[in-house]
Amino acid sequence: MSKKAIFYGSTTGTAEEVAGKIGAALGADVFNVTDLSADKIAEYDTLIFGSSTWGAGELQDDWYDGVKVLKSSNLQGKTVALFACGDSSSYSDTFCDAMGLIYQEIANSGAIIVGQTPTDGYSFDSSISVVDGKFVGLAIDEVNESNKTDERIAAWVKNIQ
Repeated sequence: MSKKAIFYGSTTGTAEEVAGKIGAALGADVFNVTDLSADKIAEYDTLIFGSSTWGAGELQDDWYDGVKVLKSSNLQGKTVALFACGDSSSYSDTFCDAMGLIYQEIANSGAIIVGQTPTDGYSFDSSISVVDGKFVGLAIDEVNESNKTDERIAAWVKNIQ
């Protein structure tokens, strides 16, 4: 059984809450992204990175330093999954873009990226986190679709095991 860790960036607590639910479902250790380091990355086989999306599709503030750590760390052969929180109604053209930004930074890192999800059942106009017709990870909308969160997490974690 692989050792799993979740690193999240959360300002209002939404991404933290989602990280906790995913962590409980996977038996993963859960950390704030401010605790991310090359040494921590080396300890785990499976890494899950999550962020809330801010402003016009930006990363949560703590992730800017987190991305620097990712870029200077060895992700070769690590299994990586991503999730993001967003607002598909008010920010329909940048829905969960934070996930796409992290993906762009690690896409060529040698990591094995898993957990892509279909866009079916979501209402949004555009997102850089959609690649080849799927989200690069799990998209969560606690603002408009909180009633779907637990079901989406349960379905998604089956692909992360």
